Amino acid sequence: MRSKLAILLLATPLWAHHAFTSEFDGNRPIKLRGVVTKMEWINPHAWIHMDAKDDAGNVSSWMIECGTPNTLLRRGLTKTSVTPGIEIVVEGYRSKDGKNKANGRDVTFTDGRKLFLGSSGTGAPYEKK
Repeated sequence: MRSKLAILLLATPLWAHHAFTSEFDGNRPIKLRGVVTKMEWINPHAWIHMDAKDDAGNVSSWMIECGTPNTLLRRGLTKTSVTPGIEIVVEGYRSKDGKNKANGRDVTFTDGRKLFLGSSGTGAPYEKK
C-alpha cells in the first residue's frame, strides 16, 4: 500500500503539467504592449502579469505564461529584468478559454532587446522566419 501511495504522489506533478495545445491556440497570435504589474518566478511555468492597452486605449490585465524559471534565466532574463513598472511588448498566443491569458513566445524591452519566453517541445508554433 505504501508503494502505491508513493507512486501516486510522485506522479501527481506530471498530471499538472500540460501541453501548449491543451490550453492555448496557435492560430490566435496576440501582441500586447503594456506595463508589468507582477512577475512570478514559479515552477512549472513563470508568469508575467501586465496591464496592456488595446488600440482604443482601454487597459486590461493579462497573465502571460512563460517557460520555467531556469529556462528563462538561461536565455538571459533575470529577476531584475522583468519588474513591476517597466514597459514591455509580449508576442504569444491567446488562451482557448477566452480569458486574458496567453502563452508568451517573445518579450521585447524598450531598449530593443528581444528574448524568447516559451518552452520548446510543448506543441507551440515555431517562430516564422
